[in-house]
Amino acid sequence: MLHKSSLLLLLCSLCSTYVAANQDVEQQIIQHVDTQLDESTVLLKQLVNINSGTMNFAGVEQVGMLLQQKYDALGFTTQWLDGNQFGRAGHLIATYESTSHPDATKILLIGHLDTVFAKDDDFQTITELANERMAGPGITDMKGGNVIMLAALQALQKQGLLQQLNIMVVMTGDEESSGSPLSLSKQAIIDAAIWADIALGFEDGDGNVATAVTSRRGSVNWALTVKGKPAHSSQIFTDENGDGAIFETARILNEFRVQLQHEKLLSFNPGVIAGGTRVTQQGDKSNYSAFGKTNVIAKDTLVKGGIRAASPEQLERAKVIMQKIVSQNLRHTSAVLEFQPGYPPMAQTLGNLDLLALYSQVSEDLGYGAIVAVNPRNAGAADISFAASHVDMSLDGLGLMGSGGHTKDEVADMSSFVKNMQKTAILIYRLSQ
Repeated sequence: MLHKSSLLLLLCSLCSTYVAANQDVEQQIIQHVDTQLDESTVLLKQLVNINSGTMNFAGVEQVGMLLQQKYDALGFTTQWLDGNQFGRAGHLIATYESTSHPDATKILLIGHLDTVFAKDDDFQTITELANERMAGPGITDMKGGNVIMLAALQALQKQGLLQQLNIMVVMTGDEESSGSPLSLSKQAIIDAAIWADIALGFEDGDGNVATAVTSRRGSVNWALTVKGKPAHSSQIFTDENGDGAIFETARILNEFRVQLQHEKLLSFNPGVIAGGTRVTQQGDKSNYSAFGKTNVIAKDTLVKGGIRAASPEQLERAKVIMQKIVSQNLRHTSAVLEFQPGYPPMAQTLGNLDLLALYSQVSEDLGYGAIVAVNPRNAGAADISFAASHVDMSLDGLGLMGSGGHTKDEVADMSSFVKNMQKTAILIYRLSQ
């Protein structure tokens, strides 16, 4: 029989051996990422130089096909999901299910193929700059992130580690301008999230390599339609004619401001307003004209805006308050407030914070320093929001960092390219243990 002290020494020895073995595996993963860096950079340039503005379906599909070839070569089962039903190019789905470890952790990796830059935009190609920087359309949002997730999986495959995992990659073709209906546009992400245990997103977050996204506010659009009783302006405010559509609209919007402006992490904005005797939509959904006279009480008003909330509960509370305000009409007016389907919040959860802590430990172990959470006010809506409520933990902002996203000044910090490849690969490896 072993003495207690001898048993303790044996356990410590085994633990040390296990840690040393894991460190050796992780070092080999890092070496492969570094070895493949030039190849990853070439792929990044290829992807950025293909215009894939959301409505350039051929370009989006071309980017998807190039990445599909890479996942086929890794042994993934790939599928191009046609987007005809929701008015977009489509999505790329790649799946790797372990035959030796069918109960292994299921991880969903999320990217997108499209950019905000249209086919006729004059910002079309990548340019190498000084100080480890590159400029290009969609380089950080998010073709760099697409390459980072691929490179991490290539490193794991090289070490024979994919068999320890179940992986699903979903890269949408309409993140920048979602297809309609939204229920079909985002169904692939939702289905994948229901399958998964963990979701990782490869957007660029707030552009800082020392941060990651644990919470995103949801984004929902709303429309306020107000009716008044038209009459000569000399009779406004009378019992017979009331206050008119414009005054009722002003009351409603001001009450929105008064009652909601101090709600933490909630923001709302009336972005378009038109009112008078007649309101007409002109062309696209953001262009309206109004006709009216200074001596006529306004009959119609239309306001369109957006609201962002940090949790589904906060969004519902705000909706209830807004609807109550809208229902308390001035004389001879009526109002209807409608909310459109939108991006749900990625709520802050303990699981997300635990995943951030694990990612931060990886970063520190690699000598890159701690990772902290992005302020949700600085994190816009993204596809991971459709997955977050279905998984145990989620984390976004693991992509290529930089600045100027969605503008002609979109520039990548290429020093973050290899760092985030390494961090992602080690994070996924540790999640498999």
